[in-house]
Amino acid sequence: MLLITIGSFLLIFTAIILAHELGHFTAAKCAGVRVEEFGIGFPPRIFGIKRGETTYSLNWLPLGGFVKMSGEEDPQAPRSLASKSRLTRIMVLGAGAMVNALLPFILFSMAFMIPHTVYSGQVIIAEVATSSPAEQAGIAPGDIVISVNGNTINNSADLSRYISLNLGKETTFGLLNGDTQKEVTLTPRWKPPEGQGAIGVAISMENIEEERRNEDFFRSIAMGTKAMGQTMVLFKNSILSMFIGTSGLQITGPVGIAQITGEVARAGISPLLEFAGFISLSVAIMNLLPLPALDGGRIVFVLLEWIRGGRRVSPQTEGMVHFIGFIMLIGLAIVITYNDIVRIASGG
Repeated sequence: MLLITIGSFLLIFTAIILAHELGHFTAAKCAGVRVEEFGIGFPPRIFGIKRGETTYSLNWLPLGGFVKMSGEEDPQAPRSLASKSRLTRIMVLGAGAMVNALLPFILFSMAFMIPHTVYSGQVIIAEVATSSPAEQAGIAPGDIVISVNGNTINNSADLSRYISLNLGKETTFGLLNGDTQKEVTLTPRWKPPEGQGAIGVAISMENIEEERRNEDFFRSIAMGTKAMGQTMVLFKNSILSMFIGTSGLQITGPVGIAQITGEVARAGISPLLEFAGFISLSVAIMNLLPLPALDGGRIVFVLLEWIRGGRRVSPQTEGMVHFIGFIMLIGLAIVITYNDIVRIASGG
Protein backbone atom coordinates (compact mmCIF):
# COMPACT_ATOMS: atom_id res chain seq x y z
CA MET A 1 0.00 0.00 0.00
CA LEU A 2 2.81 2.40 0.91
CA LEU A 3 4.68 1.52 -2.31
CA ILE A 4 1.55 2.25 -4.36
CA THR A 5 1.15 5.61 -2.62
CA ILE A 6 4.78 6.67 -3.07
CA GLY A 7 5.08 5.29 -6.60
CA SER A 8 1.86 6.81 -7.91
CA PHE A 9 2.63 10.18 -6.29
CA LEU A 10 6.14 10.36 -7.76
CA LEU A 11 4.87 9.30 -11.19
CA ILE A 12 2.03 11.83 -11.29
CA PHE A 13 3.92 14.71 -9.67
CA THR A 14 7.05 14.22 -11.82
CA ALA A 15 5.01 13.98 -15.04
CA ILE A 16 3.08 17.17 -14.26
CA ILE A 17 6.18 19.18 -13.32
CA LEU A 18 8.15 17.88 -16.33
CA ALA A 19 5.26 18.91 -18.59
CA HIS A 20 5.43 22.36 -16.99
CA GLU A 21 9.19 22.65 -17.51
CA LEU A 22 8.91 21.30 -21.05
CA GLY A 23 6.58 24.22 -21.78
CA HIS A 24 9.25 26.69 -20.59
CA PHE A 25 11.95 24.78 -22.48
CA THR A 26 10.08 24.71 -25.79
CA ALA A 27 9.05 28.37 -25.58
CA ALA A 28 12.60 29.43 -24.67
CA LYS A 29 14.12 27.48 -27.57
CA CYS A 30 11.58 28.96 -30.00
CA ALA A 31 12.37 32.46 -28.71
CA GLY A 32 16.12 32.01 -29.14
CA VAL A 33 16.87 32.03 -25.41
CA ARG A 34 19.97 30.09 -24.39
CA VAL A 35 18.90 27.08 -22.31
CA GLU A 36 21.84 25.89 -20.23
CA GLU A 37 20.22 22.82 -18.67
CA PHE A 38 17.04 20.75 -18.74
CA GLY A 39 16.98 18.56 -15.66
CA ILE A 40 14.84 15.60 -14.65
CA GLY A 41 14.70 15.62 -10.87
CA PHE A 42 16.82 17.96 -8.74
CA PRO A 43 20.57 17.90 -7.97
CA PRO A 44 22.82 16.27 -7.02
CA ARG A 45 23.27 15.09 -10.59
CA ILE A 46 23.50 11.42 -11.55
CA PHE A 47 24.70 12.15 -15.08
CA GLY A 48 24.28 14.68 -17.87
CA ILE A 49 24.50 14.63 -21.66
CA LYS A 50 25.28 17.82 -23.58
CA ARG A 51 23.57 18.33 -26.92
CA GLY A 52 24.40 21.62 -28.55
CA GLU A 53 24.40 24.32 -25.90
CA THR A 54 22.06 22.47 -23.50
CA THR A 55 22.89 19.84 -20.90
CA TYR A 56 20.17 17.24 -20.33
CA SER A 57 20.59 15.84 -16.83
CA LEU A 58 19.15 13.13 -14.61
CA ASN A 59 19.27 13.99 -10.91
CA TRP A 60 18.87 12.15 -7.62
CA LEU A 61 15.84 13.94 -6.14
CA PRO A 62 12.84 12.58 -8.14
CA LEU A 63 10.52 15.56 -7.66
CA GLY A 64 9.83 16.97 -11.11
CA GLY A 65 12.53 18.87 -12.95
CA PHE A 66 13.85 22.28 -13.94
CA VAL A 67 14.96 24.47 -16.84
CA LYS A 68 17.99 26.70 -16.36
CA MET A 69 17.91 29.62 -18.81
CA SER A 70 20.66 32.15 -19.35
CA GLY A 71 20.19 35.46 -17.54
CA GLU A 72 16.64 35.17 -16.26
CA GLU A 73 17.03 38.56 -14.56
CA ASP A 74 20.21 39.88 -16.27
CA PRO A 75 19.73 41.45 -19.73
CA GLN A 76 23.53 41.69 -20.20
CA ALA A 77 23.98 37.90 -20.40
CA PRO A 78 24.32 36.57 -23.99
CA ARG A 79 20.95 35.47 -25.44
CA SER A 80 19.41 35.81 -22.00
CA LEU A 81 15.71 35.66 -21.24
CA ALA A 82 15.91 39.15 -19.75
CA SER A 83 17.28 40.55 -23.03
CA LYS A 84 14.16 39.58 -24.98
CA SER A 85 11.08 41.74 -25.54
CA ARG A 86 8.47 42.01 -22.79
CA LEU A 87 5.94 39.96 -24.79
CA THR A 88 8.49 37.21 -25.41
CA ARG A 89 9.42 37.04 -21.73
CA ILE A 90 5.76 36.81 -20.70
CA MET A 91 5.20 34.01 -23.24
CA VAL A 92 8.24 32.03 -22.03
CA LEU A 93 7.37 32.55 -18.35
CA GLY A 94 3.71 31.65 -18.88
CA ALA A 95 4.35 28.65 -21.16
CA GLY A 96 4.70 26.18 -18.28
CA ALA A 97 1.34 27.12 -16.78
CA MET A 98 -0.23 27.02 -20.25
CA VAL A 99 0.91 23.41 -20.73
CA ASN A 100 -0.40 22.48 -17.27
CA ALA A 101 -3.74 24.10 -18.13
CA LEU A 102 -4.01 22.11 -21.39
CA LEU A 103 -2.76 18.79 -20.00
CA PRO A 104 -6.04 17.99 -18.16
CA PHE A 105 -7.85 17.89 -21.51
CA ILE A 106 -5.59 14.97 -22.55
CA LEU A 107 -5.77 13.26 -19.15
CA PHE A 108 -9.57 13.55 -18.86
CA SER A 109 -10.00 12.20 -22.40
CA MET A 110 -7.70 9.25 -21.64
CA ALA A 111 -9.67 8.56 -18.45
CA PHE A 112 -12.85 8.10 -20.48
CA MET A 113 -11.10 5.78 -22.99
CA ILE A 114 -9.82 3.41 -20.30
CA PRO A 115 -12.32 0.88 -18.87
CA HIS A 116 -13.62 2.22 -15.57
CA THR A 117 -16.41 1.50 -13.11
CA VAL A 118 -19.55 3.61 -13.40
CA TYR A 119 -22.33 3.58 -10.76
CA SER A 120 -25.88 4.52 -11.69
CA GLY A 121 -29.23 4.49 -9.98
CA GLN A 122 -32.20 6.59 -8.94
CA VAL A 123 -31.29 9.79 -7.09
CA ILE A 124 -34.21 10.35 -4.73
CA ILE A 125 -35.04 13.40 -2.63
CA ALA A 126 -35.18 12.15 0.98
CA GLU A 127 -35.73 15.46 2.81
CA VAL A 128 -36.40 19.08 1.92
CA ALA A 129 -35.38 21.91 4.26
CA THR A 130 -37.98 24.48 5.25
CA SER A 131 -37.86 27.75 3.26
CA SER A 132 -35.05 26.39 1.09
CA PRO A 133 -34.86 26.98 -2.69
CA ALA A 134 -35.95 23.37 -3.21
CA GLU A 135 -39.11 23.79 -1.08
CA GLN A 136 -39.96 27.12 -2.71
CA ALA A 137 -39.59 25.51 -6.17
CA GLY A 138 -41.95 22.67 -5.27
CA ILE A 139 -39.48 19.81 -4.85
CA ALA A 140 -40.85 17.20 -2.45
CA PRO A 141 -39.57 14.06 -0.70
CA GLY A 142 -39.88 11.07 -3.02
CA ASP A 143 -39.10 13.04 -6.19
CA ILE A 144 -36.48 11.40 -8.40
CA VAL A 145 -33.98 13.82 -9.96
CA ILE A 146 -33.56 12.84 -13.62
CA SER A 147 -31.83 15.92 -15.07
CA VAL A 148 -30.23 19.30 -14.28
CA ASN A 149 -30.24 21.86 -17.09
CA GLY A 150 -30.85 19.03 -19.53
CA ASN A 151 -27.93 16.91 -18.26
CA THR A 152 -28.93 13.39 -17.23
CA ILE A 153 -28.41 12.57 -13.54
CA ASN A 154 -27.12 9.00 -13.13
CA ASN A 155 -25.88 9.16 -9.54
CA SER A 156 -25.50 11.44 -6.54
CA ALA A 157 -22.06 12.64 -7.74
CA ASP A 158 -23.67 13.94 -10.95
CA LEU A 159 -26.25 15.89 -8.95
CA SER A 160 -23.62 17.36 -6.62
CA ARG A 161 -21.42 18.39 -9.54
CA TYR A 162 -24.17 20.14 -11.50
CA ILE A 163 -25.38 21.98 -8.41
CA SER A 164 -21.81 23.16 -7.73
CA LEU A 165 -21.44 24.25 -11.35
CA ASN A 166 -24.55 26.44 -11.13
CA LEU A 167 -24.15 28.27 -7.83
CA GLY A 168 -25.95 31.60 -8.02
CA LYS A 169 -27.52 30.75 -11.39
CA GLU A 170 -31.12 29.93 -12.26
CA THR A 171 -31.14 26.15 -12.75
CA THR A 172 -33.77 23.79 -14.16
CA PHE A 173 -34.34 20.41 -12.47
CA GLY A 174 -36.17 17.56 -14.17
CA LEU A 175 -38.10 15.44 -11.65
CA LEU A 176 -40.11 12.22 -11.72
CA ASN A 177 -42.64 11.11 -9.12
CA GLY A 178 -44.58 7.99 -10.03
CA ASP A 179 -45.83 8.57 -13.56
CA THR A 180 -45.67 12.35 -13.22
CA GLN A 181 -42.73 14.22 -14.73
CA LYS A 182 -42.16 17.91 -14.07
CA GLU A 183 -39.56 20.66 -14.32
CA VAL A 184 -38.82 23.24 -11.63
CA THR A 185 -36.48 26.20 -11.59
CA LEU A 186 -34.43 27.38 -8.62
CA THR A 187 -31.12 29.10 -7.81
CA PRO A 188 -28.51 27.15 -5.78
CA ARG A 189 -27.21 29.32 -2.93
CA TRP A 190 -23.60 30.39 -2.48
CA LYS A 191 -23.95 30.58 1.30
CA PRO A 192 -26.69 28.26 2.61
CA PRO A 193 -27.53 27.73 6.29
CA GLU A 194 -25.30 25.15 7.93
CA GLY A 195 -26.30 21.58 7.11
CA GLN A 196 -28.69 22.46 4.29
CA GLY A 197 -26.53 22.50 1.18
CA ALA A 198 -26.93 24.78 -1.81
CA ILE A 199 -30.55 23.84 -2.62
CA GLY A 200 -31.67 22.48 0.76
CA VAL A 201 -32.20 18.76 0.19
CA ALA A 202 -30.95 15.43 1.51
CA ILE A 203 -30.77 12.63 -1.05
CA SER A 204 -30.51 8.85 -1.23
CA MET A 205 -29.75 6.40 -4.05
CA GLU A 206 -31.75 3.30 -4.90
CA ASN A 207 -31.50 0.54 -7.52
CA ILE A 208 -27.74 1.05 -7.81
CA GLU A 209 -26.04 -0.70 -10.72
CA GLU A 210 -22.32 -1.11 -11.37
CA GLU A 211 -20.95 -1.18 -14.91
CA ARG A 212 -17.51 -1.30 -16.53
CA ARG A 213 -17.45 1.20 -19.36
CA ASN A 214 -15.09 2.91 -21.79
CA GLU A 215 -15.82 5.38 -24.57
CA ASP A 216 -14.55 5.47 -28.15
CA PHE A 217 -11.87 7.97 -29.16
CA PHE A 218 -14.06 10.79 -30.48
CA ARG A 219 -16.64 10.56 -27.70
CA SER A 220 -13.80 10.56 -25.15
CA ILE A 221 -12.40 13.75 -26.69
CA ALA A 222 -15.82 15.42 -26.48
CA MET A 223 -16.34 14.25 -22.88
CA GLY A 224 -12.78 15.27 -21.94
CA THR A 225 -13.40 18.75 -23.33
CA LYS A 226 -16.63 19.04 -21.35
CA ALA A 227 -14.94 17.77 -18.16
CA MET A 228 -12.13 20.29 -18.66
CA GLY A 229 -14.61 23.17 -18.88
CA GLN A 230 -16.55 21.96 -15.85
CA THR A 231 -13.38 21.58 -13.78
CA MET A 232 -12.37 25.17 -14.51
CA VAL A 233 -15.81 26.39 -13.44
CA LEU A 234 -15.60 24.33 -10.25
CA PHE A 235 -12.18 25.86 -9.53
CA LYS A 236 -13.61 29.34 -10.01
CA ASN A 237 -16.58 28.58 -7.76
CA SER A 238 -14.32 27.07 -5.08
CA ILE A 239 -12.18 30.21 -5.02
CA LEU A 240 -15.25 32.46 -4.88
CA SER A 241 -16.67 30.32 -2.05
CA MET A 242 -13.53 30.97 0.01
CA PHE A 243 -13.87 34.74 -0.49
CA ILE A 244 -17.60 34.67 0.29
CA GLY A 245 -16.95 32.58 3.38
CA THR A 246 -18.88 29.49 2.32
CA SER A 247 -15.82 27.29 2.76
CA GLY A 248 -12.58 27.78 4.64
CA LEU A 249 -9.10 27.91 3.13
CA GLN A 250 -7.81 24.35 2.80
CA ILE A 251 -4.19 23.82 1.78
CA THR A 252 -2.64 20.40 1.28
CA GLY A 253 1.11 19.86 0.95
CA PRO A 254 3.14 17.11 -0.77
CA VAL A 255 2.48 14.56 1.98
CA GLY A 256 -1.26 15.17 1.90
CA ILE A 257 -1.33 15.01 -1.90
CA ALA A 258 0.67 11.77 -1.78
CA GLN A 259 -1.89 10.29 0.62
CA ILE A 260 -4.80 11.26 -1.66
CA THR A 261 -2.92 10.03 -4.75
CA GLY A 262 -2.44 6.62 -3.16
CA GLU A 263 -6.15 6.36 -2.31
CA VAL A 264 -7.15 7.37 -5.84
CA ALA A 265 -4.59 5.01 -7.41
CA ARG A 266 -6.18 2.08 -5.58
CA ALA A 267 -9.50 3.00 -7.23
CA GLY A 268 -8.02 2.48 -10.71
CA ILE A 269 -6.11 4.10 -13.56
CA SER A 270 -9.06 6.15 -14.83
CA PRO A 271 -9.69 7.95 -11.50
CA LEU A 272 -5.92 8.49 -11.18
CA LEU A 273 -5.81 10.21 -14.58
CA GLU A 274 -8.72 12.45 -13.58
CA PHE A 275 -6.96 13.33 -10.32
CA ALA A 276 -3.74 14.08 -12.22
CA GLY A 277 -5.69 16.46 -14.47
CA PHE A 278 -7.05 18.21 -11.40
CA ILE A 279 -3.54 18.56 -9.92
CA SER A 280 -2.16 19.83 -13.22
CA LEU A 281 -4.78 22.56 -13.38
CA SER A 282 -4.00 23.45 -9.74
CA VAL A 283 -0.30 23.78 -10.62
CA ALA A 284 -1.18 26.06 -13.54
CA ILE A 285 -3.25 28.37 -11.36
CA MET A 286 -0.74 28.37 -8.50
CA ASN A 287 2.20 29.21 -10.78
CA LEU A 288 0.39 32.24 -12.21
CA LEU A 289 -0.20 33.76 -8.77
CA PRO A 290 1.71 37.07 -8.50
CA LEU A 291 4.08 35.77 -5.82
CA PRO A 292 7.89 36.04 -5.84
CA ALA A 293 9.75 32.96 -7.14
CA LEU A 294 6.65 31.76 -9.05
CA ASP A 295 6.13 32.37 -12.77
CA GLY A 296 3.39 34.85 -11.94
CA GLY A 297 5.80 36.80 -9.73
CA ARG A 298 8.35 37.00 -12.55
CA ILE A 299 5.65 38.17 -14.94
CA VAL A 300 4.81 40.95 -12.44
CA PHE A 301 8.34 42.33 -12.85
CA VAL A 302 7.90 42.37 -16.64
CA LEU A 303 4.60 44.24 -16.28
CA LEU A 304 6.21 46.60 -13.77
CA GLU A 305 8.88 47.39 -16.36
CA TRP A 306 6.14 48.24 -18.87
CA ILE A 307 4.36 50.47 -16.32
CA ARG A 308 7.65 52.25 -15.61
CA GLY A 309 8.12 53.06 -19.28
CA GLY A 310 10.86 50.49 -19.89
CA ARG A 311 12.87 51.12 -16.72
CA ARG A 312 13.80 47.76 -15.20
CA VAL A 313 14.14 46.80 -11.59
CA SER A 314 17.83 45.95 -11.15
CA PRO A 315 18.74 42.25 -11.64
CA GLN A 316 20.17 42.17 -8.10
CA THR A 317 16.94 43.48 -6.56
CA GLU A 318 14.71 41.17 -8.59
CA GLY A 319 16.92 38.19 -7.82
CA MET A 320 16.83 38.98 -4.11
CA VAL A 321 13.02 39.32 -4.13
CA HIS A 322 12.66 35.93 -5.82
CA PHE A 323 15.18 34.36 -3.43
CA ILE A 324 13.30 35.65 -0.39
CA GLY A 325 10.03 34.49 -1.93
CA PHE A 326 11.53 31.05 -2.53
CA ILE A 327 12.66 30.77 1.10
CA MET A 328 9.18 31.80 2.27
CA LEU A 329 7.52 29.22 0.01
CA ILE A 330 9.83 26.51 1.32
CA GLY A 331 8.97 27.56 4.87
CA LEU A 332 5.26 27.45 4.09
CA ALA A 333 5.68 24.01 2.51
CA ILE A 334 7.41 22.74 5.66
CA VAL A 335 4.59 24.03 7.88
CA ILE A 336 1.91 22.50 5.63
CA THR A 337 3.82 19.21 5.45
CA TYR A 338 4.09 19.11 9.25
CA ASN A 339 0.33 19.69 9.57
CA ASP A 340 -0.34 16.94 6.99
CA ILE A 341 1.85 14.47 8.93
CA VAL A 342 0.10 15.33 12.21
CA ARG A 343 -3.32 14.93 10.55
CA ILE A 344 -2.43 11.57 9.00
CA ALA A 345 -0.81 10.33 12.23
CA SER A 346 -4.03 11.17 14.11
CA GLY A 347 -6.10 9.18 11.62
CA GLY A 348 -7.11 11.99 9.23
